[in-house]
Amino acid sequence: MTELEKFREEKDRFFKSDPNSPLKEDQRIKFKKLNYFPENADLRLEIEMDLLDPPVHVILATSTGDNRDYLHKGSIHFQVDGQDAELQIYTDGFGGYFLPFVDGTAPKETYGGGRYLEPEEIREGVLLVDFNLAYNPFCAYNDRWSCPLPPAENRIKARIEAGEKKFK
Repeated sequence: MTELEKFREEKDRFFKSDPNSPLKEDQRIKFKKLNYFPENADLRLEIEMDLLDPPVHVILATSTGDNRDYLHKGSIHFQVDGQDAELQIYTDGFGGYFLPFVDGTAPKETYGGGRYLEPEEIREGVLLVDFNLAYNPFCAYNDRWSCPLPPAENRIKARIEAGEKKFK
């Protein structure tokens, strides 16, 4: 079993039985497992981030009409199936990086409100961006959650066929 398969199995257990699961009680009773694209090694990328100096304060709207504060840290540039793509990277000020995005698989195959990823800095200025770990925000499962919406600049036409698919 690969590390990704173990990770997905753990996540399914959390969704099924943890009291902090984003699923409502009736959803948890029927829940079997989340739906994923097959693992795609080509979408596990090491990318140099073009840093903004200084970072810029931005406000992202949420699924419930609220606003959340973030710092726009920079951008990443990469290719997916021969298509150039650019995505903006944020932080909430508590440490890690945050990458909300909508790609060409939405809304048919993936959640129309977008997916999230937390890139990991592996060297100064270089991020590990593993789209196999892309996931749906909790508001994809029920409306009691308030989730930041990907900004317009993080809506790309390229298809990111990795990570979590739409919840059924």
